[in-house]
Amino acid sequence: MGRKNNNAFIKKQKAERKRKKREEKRQKMEARKNEVTSGNLDDMTAYVDQDGNITSEPPEENKKDLPDKKNVD
Repeated sequence: MGRKNNNAFIKKQKAERKRKKREEKRQKMEARKNEVTSGNLDDMTAYVDQDGNITSEPPEENKKDLPDKKNVD
């Protein structure tokens, strides 16, 4: 008889955990939905510098680093 009561208790616990998880997920979705994003392409653009690091500023044009087109042979 005690076993039947224990199963009901476990079912209630599982249902409560599932309900809490669903509520947390809904709150996270709402927070993401309300978050302001610019959607600007310039904000999403990333550049790679000479060392291979990702930066948000475009690299400076250095004429010294570019090979001459005449001497590429």
